[in-house]
Amino acid sequence: MRKYEMVVILDPSIDERTVDTTFEKLIKVVPAEGGTVDNTDVWGKRKFAYEIDKKQEGIYVVLNFTSKPETAKELDRQLGLNESVLRTKLMRVDEK
Repeated sequence: MRKYEMVVILDPSIDERTVDTTFEKLIKVVPAEGGTVDNTDVWGKRKFAYEIDKKQEGIYVVLNFTSKPETAKELDRQLGLNESVLRTKLMRVDEK
């Protein structure tokens, strides 16, 4: 099991009050595969430095979780298929 940090940018048309519940549905693969979700931090709407899919802002969510490498890849793949997710960035956290 390894620790990961993932930054997810969601479509700004999603209601900010429902981001927590929407995001919980998106990351259900982690607990299903035996991993744990350590922390979910919603940063809210932020302006982009450049447009992404003709949008000038997005809702940023930072997720810290512990899982197997295969589970992390599967989560990244599933988020990439979702239409409400604009971008993802998956990083492995060094434990040093």
